[in-house]
Amino acid sequence: MKEKPSAIAAKPTVPAGATVFRIPAMDCAVEESDIRRALDKVVGIKSLNFQLGARTVAINAPAEVIPLAVKAIQSAGYEPVPVSAPRSGAGQAAAHTAEDGHHGHDHAGHDHDHGHAHVEQSSSVIRLGAALALAIGAETLHFFASDVPAMKYVGLGMAAIAIWLSGVETYSKGIKALSRGRLNINALMSVAVTGAFVIGQWPEAAMVMALYAIAELIEARAADRARNAIKGLVALAPEGADVQQADRSWKTVPSAGVVLDAIVRIRPGERVPLDGVVTEGRSAVNQAPVTGESLPVDRSVGDTVYAGTINETGELQFRVTGIASNTTLARIIHAVEEAQGTRAPTQRFVDRFAAIYTPSVFVLALAVALLMPWLTDATWLEAIYKALVLLVVACPCALVISTPVTIVSALAAGARRGILIKGGTYLEEARNLKAIALDKTGTITEGKPKLVDWMVLRPDADKERVGRIATSLAERSDHPVSKAIAQGLGSPAARAEADTVEGFIALPGRGTQGTVGGRDHVLGNHRLMQERDHSNAEIAAQLAAHEQQGRTVTLLADDRGVIALFAVADTIKESSRQAIAELKALGVTPVMLTGDNTATARTIAAEAGIDESQGNLLPEDKLAEIKALQKRFGATAMTGDGINDAPALAQADIGFAMGAMGTDIAMEAADVVVMNDDLRRIPETIRLSRKTHAVLVQNISLALGIKAVFMVLALVGTATMWMAVFADMGATLLVVANGLRLMRARTTADRA
Repeated sequence: MKEKPSAIAAKPTVPAGATVFRIPAMDCAVEESDIRRALDKVVGIKSLNFQLGARTVAINAPAEVIPLAVKAIQSAGYEPVPVSAPRSGAGQAAAHTAEDGHHGHDHAGHDHDHGHAHVEQSSSVIRLGAALALAIGAETLHFFASDVPAMKYVGLGMAAIAIWLSGVETYSKGIKALSRGRLNINALMSVAVTGAFVIGQWPEAAMVMALYAIAELIEARAADRARNAIKGLVALAPEGADVQQADRSWKTVPSAGVVLDAIVRIRPGERVPLDGVVTEGRSAVNQAPVTGESLPVDRSVGDTVYAGTINETGELQFRVTGIASNTTLARIIHAVEEAQGTRAPTQRFVDRFAAIYTPSVFVLALAVALLMPWLTDATWLEAIYKALVLLVVACPCALVISTPVTIVSALAAGARRGILIKGGTYLEEARNLKAIALDKTGTITEGKPKLVDWMVLRPDADKERVGRIATSLAERSDHPVSKAIAQGLGSPAARAEADTVEGFIALPGRGTQGTVGGRDHVLGNHRLMQERDHSNAEIAAQLAAHEQQGRTVTLLADDRGVIALFAVADTIKESSRQAIAELKALGVTPVMLTGDNTATARTIAAEAGIDESQGNLLPEDKLAEIKALQKRFGATAMTGDGINDAPALAQADIGFAMGAMGTDIAMEAADVVVMNDDLRRIPETIRLSRKTHAVLVQNISLALGIKAVFMVLALVGTATMWMAVFADMGATLLVVANGLRLMRARTTADRA
């Protein structure tokens, strides 16, 4: 069971008062570990928040400590670039998001960073291409003209230049690591290449360094593709919005400058720039980029639209309800970036293992170099060469990168399907779920009452006339049950033609009354009928039958007695039954927890395919039920959408919140947010978790297996440094490619 500071604690963001630095050279977990260790020695740092996707670190420390932290980062071989000064207050998280380039003015700066990075990468490709060409030239001269002294020195010079072109950064980091007594990847490569050059294997040393640098570049690009996958969402929201001006004219302005309550127009085919509520028009909107829904949804006056969705058929006007830095899309991006900054359990294990593995192999290589000439007939040069091959094989690149690439790919895949997972921990834990508690209203059911049945009880009454009378009374009430009756009895046009009501009166807690067609009528509950002596045993029996099915019954009566019965119910979502069946197939036991009465709870649970349900529960009762389920089954999830679900969501091992209808508190307390309220996303999450775990196991096995094979080959003298570097490069590219597969996977089709 997870621990949280309070029942409805929000997910952590970058702390107020933190200073953010961008570190361009921090492109994998190895660099993050280097910087983390360097900063661990700085007294006064309260917390660190790394964002590998943005290559930033937020340092929460007093102002006088920040310069010491900068020096520590520089001493580790990295150059921090200030992104922001310390900030505070509620707007910090949004501002941090903007700094990463998602909104407004800072978006241009982000584009500039990407442009600068692109130029840097192009320069690197040219430089490494030249290094590889020189290394091949040195190898060629060594093979064909090793006996010619002049050619030997030319080849030696070419090899030295190749090492310098490709290995400056590696040497810089490696020497600083060695000076601090630490053995990381860069230190291993620096020692191996230098040693090979010194013992006369200079063509091979040049080739190894060039290939290693190229592999690092490919690895960095592949890793960036995974980490930045979610940032593709940024392009979904257009930078401009067509805003209505004071004189009723329209003007296109930057989305970041649009204020709350402004009226924005979107034409067919355009993307929605901001969150809002439709004020005019009707259209089909493709919400797949935000909620993962496969089919467009109809949107008309009063409906919500999200930034990044696509208006397909008609022109819409909407009132802005979320500025650029606080749209649903912006919050999704920020939440996934926060999730990318967390360290999943497997990643923490791999990092700890690598910290032991790397120096252990260094000691082994040293032992081979020193002891092999004494224990075998190998020469000193042969022993040293074998030791250097071991060092190259030992580079834990593939092992270290296998986990973060896989986790981030899975987080991005979930986000594209409308599943917002707030950290690698929850992604990994989902596969272990044994039970899941489900709220009823808005989770299993639609959360909106609908007219499901109605009948005329008076034999001589005209059904069409009765429907018009009921519509005329229900139309004038704002009670949800009355609205459901009015909507269920006819189209908007038919409701507009309803009979005129005179002397309309709302009767709180009972219903409504008014004069229709010259006769007094009431539309209300059984209690109102009893007060007017309109109830009898037959009516009571019919009411009981409907209530057993979880329905709310309203009666229409005049001065002669009851005329008609209207049954309203919160209907089960089409997707709920399938979701429950999928959960059972995955071995997860569903249990329904609701505040509704026990009879309604049992009826809805049975319709949904749930065998166990609990009704009449207060928030504290739901919390107690979650604790009981954890004792009975083990890992237990909770799914809900309301404030009353927040304590249970926080207590559960994993909390799933419904994002479309859910409250902000429920979504903050949850670990996973389902953006379109489709329960089928929960079994999808479990399948994604299981698939992710399988890929993690595959990657770790691949990385360690390839290393083990080539270590044995190195010890018996079969492997060369070329083979070692190709093994390291191949293993790295294999695990990266395997991890990236998760982004292409269709989770609905997976049954891992």
